[in-house]
Amino acid sequence: MLASSTVENYLKAIYLGVSSSGDPGRLLPMGHLASALGVAPGTATTMIKTLAESGLVEYEPYAGVTLTAAGQKLAAMVVRRHRVIELFLVQVMGYGWDEVHDEAEQLEHVVSDRLIDRMDEMLGRPEVDPHGDPIPDPEGVVKPQLAHTLLTCPLNTRVTITRVIDQDRSFLRFIENHHLKPGESIEVEDRDSASDSVSVRGKDDHRITIGARAASKLLVQVTAAILLLIGLSTTASAQPQMPFGILDNSFLVEEAFNQEPGVFQNIFGVHVVGRGTWEAAFTQEWPLRTQTHQLSFTFSTLAASGEAGLGDLMVNYRWQASTEGESRPAFSPRLSLILPTGNAAKGLGNGGPGWQVNLPFSKQFGDMYLHGNAGFTHTPAADIESSEYNLFAPHVAVSGIWQLRPMLNLMLESVVEWEETIDAGTARREAVFTLAPGLRTGWNLGEAQAIVGLGIPASFAGGATDIGVFGYFSYELPFTRHP
Repeated sequence: MLASSTVENYLKAIYLGVSSSGDPGRLLPMGHLASALGVAPGTATTMIKTLAESGLVEYEPYAGVTLTAAGQKLAAMVVRRHRVIELFLVQVMGYGWDEVHDEAEQLEHVVSDRLIDRMDEMLGRPEVDPHGDPIPDPEGVVKPQLAHTLLTCPLNTRVTITRVIDQDRSFLRFIENHHLKPGESIEVEDRDSASDSVSVRGKDDHRITIGARAASKLLVQVTAAILLLIGLSTTASAQPQMPFGILDNSFLVEEAFNQEPGVFQNIFGVHVVGRGTWEAAFTQEWPLRTQTHQLSFTFSTLAASGEAGLGDLMVNYRWQASTEGESRPAFSPRLSLILPTGNAAKGLGNGGPGWQVNLPFSKQFGDMYLHGNAGFTHTPAADIESSEYNLFAPHVAVSGIWQLRPMLNLMLESVVEWEETIDAGTARREAVFTLAPGLRTGWNLGEAQAIVGLGIPASFAGGATDIGVFGYFSYELPFTRHP
C-alpha cells in the first residue's frame, strides 16, 4: 500500500494512542481510535482491516489494534515531520505555539524526509517540539522522558514543566497566560481531592488553582543539583510519607538532625582503600539540654605510605536551625575546630589548627530521604614539607536513602571536594569525586539503638580511581533515666 494522508493519520493515531498509555505492548481499543480520528467505529474497522492486510498493523477483533514494525517506523516518521515542522514554524517563522498544530497537520503529509532532516539540522537537532513532545530521530527512535504530572509530582518541591499534552488552542493560551509553558519552574502547593483541584505557585510567586484534568496534561520533572538523583527523587517523592526507623546514620554525607535531649550517640567508622591504607574514626555526640545545640568530638587513626598513628582531632558544635516540616527541610549548620594532634611529618595531619564549616539539609519524600551538604575546610598555617601553607578545600555532597523496610535502607552518597595539595612546593587544587552505594540496618534494643552499615566508596581524581570499603557501627542510648 502506498502511503497516503489517510493511512498516515491512522498510523499516527495508533502510535500516539499506544504511547500515551505507557504500555508499548498494549492494544488500542477501536473505540478510542475512532474517537481520535473523528470517524464512525465501522469506518475505522474497515480501514484497519485494510492496513492489516498491508502488514502495517495487527488487528484483534473485539480487542484492539497495534502497529507492526513497519507501521511503527512509518508512524514515527509522520510524528517526526509534524513536530519538526511545529518547532520550525515557532522558532524560524515566528508563529505562536498555539497556532502551529493545524499547519503541521497539513504539511506533515507533503514534505520530504530530506527537507525535514535539513530543518532538523538548522534547528540544532532538538529533542522536543514547542509543547515538549519528544521528536523521533531519523530512525524513529524516541528518547525516553522521565516525568510526572501535577497530580503525581512531590508537593512543595521545585519542578520544571517539560511537556503539555493538549494541543487545543484555548488551553495553550491559558497555559501561556499563567506562565505554565515548558521550561517554567513551579511548585505544587496543595491538591484538593474534594474539588478536584491543584494549587500551583509559579513565576514571581504567582499562584493559581487549576482543575485536576488540566493538571494531568502538564508533565513535570524534578529540578535537582545532582543528575544522578533526578529520576530517583521524583519517583520516591510521590510515595506515601512513612516514618523512618533509622535517622542520623549516614556514612559520608551529614544528616541534619541533632541528638534528642537525654540521648547520646557513639559512631565508629573505618574506610579501607587498599593494603596498608585506611582511616578509622570515632565520634561521640551530646545534646546540650535541648536538641537545638549539640557538641561532639571526632578523633581518628590512619595509615598511609607506611606510617600509622593518630590523626587530627575535631571538636564540633551544631545548631538545629530548623526541624523538618511538611514543606521545610531540616537544617543544622556545623562549625568544627580542628586541632593538630596528628604527626604532620609522617603525613598523619596538617600540622596546624584549622576549622570546618558544613551546612547540612535533610528532607523526606515518601520512602526516601534526600540530604545535601555544602561547606569548606580551612587550615591557615598547614605544616607541609617543613613549610607553611594556607589550605582551603570547599566541598558539596548529596545523598539519597531509600527505606526498604523500617530498619533496612539502601543508600547512594556522592561527594565532590576540591582538595588543595602541595607538590614540590607548589599548591595545586584537584577535584575528587566520590560515589558510594551502601546498605544499613539496625535493631532497637529497649531505649537504645544499634546500627551497622557497609558502603563501597569509589573516588575519581586526575584519571585515577580508588575503590574501597567503608564499615559503620553506631550505638545510641540515653544518659538520663526516664521515670
